[in-house]
Formats: sequence, structure tokens, C-alpha cells
Amino acid sequence: MAAPGAGDPVNAKDGNAPFAQRIDPSRDKLTPAQLQFMRQVQLSQWQKTLPQRRTRNIVTGLGIGALVLAIYGYTFYSVAQERFLDELEDEAKAARARALERERASGP
Repeated sequence: MAAPGAGDPVNAKDGNAPFAQRIDPSRDKLTPAQLQFMRQVQLSQWQKTLPQRRTRNIVTGLGIGALVLAIYGYTFYSVAQERFLDELEDEAKAARARALERERASGP
């Protein structure tokens, strides 16, 4: 008698098709033909999902690139509008001018 699920497309007891079983090639003894078939199935599954994966990778890359450019642009925009150092320089010039005037006024 054959092993359950090996070649019999329909289970005789309840009339349902058997489910695929997970096979660990390192533990189970498989023939080279079975290993080759597993590789073929894996390759076909990989090729079937390749366009979806490629599209998702492109969208993700574009999203990350847009985020980087937005941060970069915002940084330049905010630095260009920054007047903090200009105001400090103006205050420092005014303070130096007042100090020179005091020195001249208190001088000999």
C-alpha cells in the first residue's frame, strides 16, 4: 500500500484532496529528482512574485528618496531664513561701537 498522500489525488475516506506537507530536505531523505522538482517549484514561485516585489521595491525607494529630498530641502529653507546669527552680529557691532565711544569719552 502506498504512503498517504503519495500519488493518490483524492483521499478515499472523505473525498478531499490531500494538503501539501512541509518537507525539510536536510532531515527527510529525498531523491535527486524530488530535490530538482523542489528547486523548479521554488524558482517558478520566485519568478511569479518578482514583478510585485520589483514594484514594491521601486515605490519604497521613491518614497525614501522623496523623504530625504524633503528633509534636505527643508533644512536649506530653514537655514536660509535664519536671522538669529545676523541679529547677534548686529548687536555685537553695536556693543563694540558703544564700548569705543565710552573709551573715547572717558579717555584723557
